[in-house]
Amino acid sequence: MVACNYKRFAAFLRHYTPIRARWSRPRPRFVAALSRLPPLAAAAVLAAALSPAPAAADVVRPALVEISVDTRGVYRVEIRASIEALLTGINAQYQNTQDSPMAEAYDALRVMQAATLAREWARFKDAFAGRIELRFDGERAALTVAETKIPPPGYTKVPRISVITLRGTAPRSAETLDWYYPAAFGDHAVRVRQVDEARQQWHWSPWQWIRNDSRSAPFSLTEVFTQRPWHKTVWVYLIAGFYHIVPLGLDHILFVLGVFLFSAKWRPLLWQVTMFTVAHTITLGLAMAGYIRLPANIVEPLIALSIAYIGIENIRRKRLSNSRLLLVFAFGLLHGMGFAEALRQFGMPREAFFTALVSFNIGVELGQLAVIAVAFAVVGVWGRGRPWYRPCVVLPGSAAIALAGLYWTYARIEF
Repeated sequence: MVACNYKRFAAFLRHYTPIRARWSRPRPRFVAALSRLPPLAAAAVLAAALSPAPAAADVVRPALVEISVDTRGVYRVEIRASIEALLTGINAQYQNTQDSPMAEAYDALRVMQAATLAREWARFKDAFAGRIELRFDGERAALTVAETKIPPPGYTKVPRISVITLRGTAPRSAETLDWYYPAAFGDHAVRVRQVDEARQQWHWSPWQWIRNDSRSAPFSLTEVFTQRPWHKTVWVYLIAGFYHIVPLGLDHILFVLGVFLFSAKWRPLLWQVTMFTVAHTITLGLAMAGYIRLPANIVEPLIALSIAYIGIENIRRKRLSNSRLLLVFAFGLLHGMGFAEALRQFGMPREAFFTALVSFNIGVELGQLAVIAVAFAVVGVWGRGRPWYRPCVVLPGSAAIALAGLYWTYARIEF
């Protein structure tokens, strides 16, 4: 293996930047040794080097809010959110729950049985209802938590999503409504439908993504039966797909970076990205159509393991082969099921299922291409073809990805 020539690398950097620095020239012995080991042995070495402590970090996910207004003069608000995060004040300012000073309290809540957590929630639910707002034609409606469904702890490595239901009366003559959910409770998406129970008619409005402690734009209660234009469905689900990768999908980002690091040449990269795209498109479509579904306690650790393995493969192999393409394809099938779980939580319009599915998938692809574009701008454009690129960029970067993947694998397995 070629050692990383730091003097040559530093000279190149000085050519492009005003930085002046002295570089030492240590040989990356750990990475060199790792590349000579069989895959399972390499994984064992990385796992031993990492020695992770038990971890229970969750990504802080946006809440989903659905508001139904009945023509008989009643409303129902369903909020799908993490009650554990609400009780501990963990919101969108944290990338994951372990970044919060309340992480220990959150971890204690997440393993509680549903009945025990419900008692904790009962002491907070009135304060929760008092801080959110629902207004009809500018007039604030009274909000009361009527029901809360808390699932059992189940697989505790992903957030437990509870359903909080609020009910009340609504003016029959109301033409608009708007909604406020404070940033202290996190980012969220909200949509509205007007329901005519007598005629069994309704139609959901487009989702609104709300951030930065903002109030929603007014929703019309007179136009909600109008069929949503196709381009609005495309836009909403395209943004949702992109957002699932950037910034929420750190595990998917690392996998894409692992694919990128294998080769800075376009042809091998294009082949791998194509295989990954085809694979996750297949499982995303099948899962959303209800043909396949694996539990999260299987999918999530396997996704993390795929990240670790792709990093190890980058260290051990230098050229694209059919086995590498099959490997990327197989891992793409796994990631597709992860995408499906996120899309299932977001919800799908029955009248535009295919449009929403394709749009979400395109959003995912745009997110992945954005990651690759940034990687090319940072290291690919000026580094590819240079003798130091593999030993100085590919090998340490791939080792870091492998370590992160093994850490997440360990953290996502329930013992």
